[in-house]
Amino acid sequence: MPSPKISGPSNATTILTVDLDALAANYRLLQQRAAPAQCAAVVKADGYGLGVGPVGRTLQAAGCTRFFVAHLDEAATLREALGGAASTGEIAVLNGLMPGQEKAFRDYNLMPTLNDLGQVAQWSEECRANGAHPSILHLDTGMCRLGLPPEEQQTLFDDPQRLDGLSLTCIMSHLACADTPDHPLNRQQQVDFAAAIKRLPKVDASLAASSGIFLGPDWHFDMVRPGVSLYGVAPTPGEPNPMAPVVKLSGKIIQIRHVDAPQTVGYGATHRFTGPTRVATVAAGYADGYLRSLSGRASASIGGITVPVVGRVSMDLITLDISNAPAAQPGDMIDLIGTSFDVDAAADAAGTIGYEILTSLGRRYQRHYVGGTA
Repeated sequence: MPSPKISGPSNATTILTVDLDALAANYRLLQQRAAPAQCAAVVKADGYGLGVGPVGRTLQAAGCTRFFVAHLDEAATLREALGGAASTGEIAVLNGLMPGQEKAFRDYNLMPTLNDLGQVAQWSEECRANGAHPSILHLDTGMCRLGLPPEEQQTLFDDPQRLDGLSLTCIMSHLACADTPDHPLNRQQQVDFAAAIKRLPKVDASLAASSGIFLGPDWHFDMVRPGVSLYGVAPTPGEPNPMAPVVKLSGKIIQIRHVDAPQTVGYGATHRFTGPTRVATVAAGYADGYLRSLSGRASASIGGITVPVVGRVSMDLITLDISNAPAAQPGDMIDLIGTSFDVDAAADAAGTIGYEILTSLGRRYQRHYVGGTA
């Protein structure tokens, strides 16, 4: 006897809605902002937690032809989602080339980002043996993380034959403080990068990611690589957000309690009631990526009415004071992340950044895609 189908919106207690049309609109806005530079897209971490397949296909339909991910397996998954090895569009792996990965890069039509002279030599040897295959060269201009450090860059300047046989499509670097526009390192990195690319083969140059786009044309070069701003997160903290919201997280009320002083709610009895209160319990928690640090600090919305989270966020449940929403009933949906309390507001309340909020969103949520190319 077949098992009943229990998945789907009617049975879901939490629904993550992803607006793919808003995603496409954000891409077009960033492309216009960066023009005449080309706009790539960073879709690592499963499209910032929203599903790399629907995200990648939507961005491709919006005109994106260059993608960046962190890991080789992410790149292979994206390539399949975009149509397989024969599909068009560049996919670059930011974390570089590890020993033994050469065949996989060729089989899936992917590009390694070469982060040190050892990787340059490794890929050069591969290309001499099996023919040219595109790659990206990464220069470190101040992040001190990935990329050729200054002493290795100097080696390339002095011995450019180390790049012989490579089919470079781009030379890139990465800004450390782009979300702080007045930080002096932004200009220093721009100057250092501009000087470095003049001493290397003439290919596309890329420095700016999301926040870097808003520093101005000096940082755009030939290509920009937005990530988090595509998904609705503000590129410049403290400034009006030009990006359209892409996600909404809704949770179902599974119980309502009537409590009064001096009762408390949740683990640790951290919230004590001072009078009659209606408390809604919603099936979402830190196991779903609704961070524990939002305890007593977040708010939500039901029927346009703002309601606060009270008590600690637990693994599977949160509690909210819905005293000012008398019409709310079990089975109703509360917007935990939405227009009144967006990703940036959640990040601020949790003491973190929008990146962590997005990429923490759990797999237990029923995902619902609207618009775009799911």
